Amino acid sequence: MRRHDLFGRFGKIAARGGIILFFIMAFEVMIMISPFAFFFYSVFNPVLHWFGYHPATRWLTGFFLPHMILPPTRFLKAVRILGSVLFILGSLTFIICALQVYVGKILRWGIANKGLYSSIRHPQYLALGLWGSGMAILWPRFLVLASLSLMFLLYYFLAKDEERRMLAQFGEGYRRYMERTGMFVPRGMERWLSLPFASGRHRLVKYAGIVVGVPAMVIGAGLVLRAITLNSLPFKTTHNLTLVSLLPEDDPLRQKTIDAMVRAASPPHRELAFLEEGKDYLGYLMPVDYVMQGMIANTGEEFHLHEQQQTFALIMDWVLNPFEHLRRSPSAVLAKMHHVDPAIARRHHCPLGLNDPALQCAACPYRRVILVEIDHVGRGHLAGADLLSFGTQRVPFCFVDVNTETGEIATVHKVGRATAWKDVPTPAI
Repeated sequence: MRRHDLFGRFGKIAARGGIILFFIMAFEVMIMISPFAFFFYSVFNPVLHWFGYHPATRWLTGFFLPHMILPPTRFLKAVRILGSVLFILGSLTFIICALQVYVGKILRWGIANKGLYSSIRHPQYLALGLWGSGMAILWPRFLVLASLSLMFLLYYFLAKDEERRMLAQFGEGYRRYMERTGMFVPRGMERWLSLPFASGRHRLVKYAGIVVGVPAMVIGAGLVLRAITLNSLPFKTTHNLTLVSLLPEDDPLRQKTIDAMVRAASPPHRELAFLEEGKDYLGYLMPVDYVMQGMIANTGEEFHLHEQQQTFALIMDWVLNPFEHLRRSPSAVLAKMHHVDPAIARRHHCPLGLNDPALQCAACPYRRVILVEIDHVGRGHLAGADLLSFGTQRVPFCFVDVNTETGEIATVHKVGRATAWKDVPTPAI
């Protein structure tokens, strides 16, 4: 068998393996809210723990964009919207191009050069790249980003092999087609985008630049977005206690909430006397029925999203409603599915038991603070973005329900060291 044929077969196997690997990483968010979550994590979770155990790879399990926290700036909101747009656009483009190719094979149209193929030689791979980029934004774990960069590389070299075979099959006709089209983007845009890799005159130098440069740019973009995210989060710190609000409408409540908690931790009050002076605590401020609180701590079965039989509805809400899905409680999502008034359903399922017809949930003064204890190397206290650095570990500790109008501590409940997904590494932002 010729070397080119061996390379072609290996390229196909590697490319298929790359896309399967990326599917596993990217679809974690969809699987983790399905009833099959723990079957999936029985295999995948040891990999996450292995990465998290080693300092050199710990960053791979981290997140580079807000997932639980509603993006606090216009720029981060635009990035989140872009994720949904790319996910939908990539999916539709791939389906359209696949239909064009397979219908063309059945009808023997020859070279596919209509539609997007009139400007781009590999629009299906472009579509997969758009879809993958959207998924990396929707589930922004660095491991997804790393596997995305691997997928980009595999499909680049697979596309090069396909072009070699098309030249052998169609000859000069395909060569002319290559001269007037771009590989993944139109010809004019391709010249501009290829400038960073154009310095290598030798083919091996060029390919080495691509192999190193693509992951560096993709992962580098993730690191930049993470830095922007951490510097944008609304932290409020008093001594060893830091609060971050998950929804922007709760930002004005941070000061009242942290004052109430500091009082409750100081003599003569006893509600939070178990907080230790020598340790740091990060508190997530949220509505008491905030939908994603199970990712921070195990606060009750109603927040075990993988047990609620709402997988499809939650996924659609997550893609099509980039921000509003964070404001909907599990009961409101279920009520919408069954065409019940969400406001009534939310009131009847209030975790505090406040089933008061006169009380509007939107105006509820109660907020929940889930406290996690921060483990870190070194002495001294950490605050703000440092609490979310790669070198820290966040251990669920307790949750506190506070009346933000009166400062009253309504509920204090210690929790186990696991989240609703047990020991699976979940988002911290």
